[in-house]
Amino acid sequence: MGQRRQQRGWWARLHSSYEQGTDEAGEGRPLAGYSVLLGGYALLAACAAAAAVRRGPLPYRPAASDLALLGVATFRASRILAKDAVMSPLRAPFTMYQGTSGPGEVVETPRTGPVRHAVGELLTWPFCLTQWLATIGLAGLAAAPRTTRWIAGGMTAVAVADTLQLGYARLQESAG
Repeated sequence: MGQRRQQRGWWARLHSSYEQGTDEAGEGRPLAGYSVLLGGYALLAACAAAAAVRRGPLPYRPAASDLALLGVATFRASRILAKDAVMSPLRAPFTMYQGTSGPGEVVETPRTGPVRHAVGELLTWPFCLTQWLATIGLAGLAAAPRTTRWIAGGMTAVAVADTLQLGYARLQESAG
């Protein structure tokens, strides 16, 4: 029991010293929530690795074409999940609406509570989501490459179309 109390004391001191730092996310940093997310990510990665090994030997590295396809698809999927107005109901339990940003995109902030805040941060930052989505994409390439390429191809097509739409709108604005 004494060792457990020492561990809690160590965690409390670590948490307290960490909390003295400042961050735009607000007062207390949700270390417990981050720990839950880290555990979830580790579990996801471990399950993906186990499934890939079970399927058979993996190539030495993913093909460059797969990485390019997955990179563009990951970019687009992370923007859709983190910013798209239509996806707001999925983020609402963890975020609060703040306003609009780009075309069809919203700005949201994380709700309070250690886990809700941490998940809210993850869901509102495309840069955070890309790590999770890229891991899922690589696991998909290992487990079901053909299906994963089709899904990634769809997201890549959306990213290209969005780029063309934004470029066309800028051309129209500059013309007149």
